[in-house]
Amino acid sequence: MLKTRLLHPDILKALSSAGHFSQILIADANYPVATRSHPSATRAFLNLTAGIPKATEVLEVVLDSIPVQAAAVMQIPNGAKAAIHAEFQSMLPKGIDLQYMEQFAFYEAASSSMTPLVIATGETRRYANILLTVGALKFHDDESY
Repeated sequence: MLKTRLLHPDILKALSSAGHFSQILIADANYPVATRSHPSATRAFLNLTAGIPKATEVLEVVLDSIPVQAAAVMQIPNGAKAAIHAEFQSMLPKGIDLQYMEQFAFYEAASSSMTPLVIATGETRRYANILLTVGALKFHDDESY
């Protein structure tokens, strides 16, 4: 039995094999997972029903499980800011500023071989997709950190 909050076996396996600079996509209910993710990516479909689970709930557990060095969201075409983006920013580790990517650049990044895990949520808020870049672990015996 695991002693961690994260229990989903496919997500655990994908996270444990994702290395530094790999990207993890937490997708909202509107995200085209089948056509905008890499063919070799693990796709974890958690979208039980509209609103369950929320992207922020999944983000909270993922942030507890991996080091994150960067995060990006899809920019709204008219330049407006989605309310959920402020919520994402408040959840990110200190010193990490949310980056904004043009819609098709976001799709391209999320579809690359650098994104080995896509988690589909039931999040119904628009533009509630977040692309996390995995950071490096800092080991206590390495004095260079």
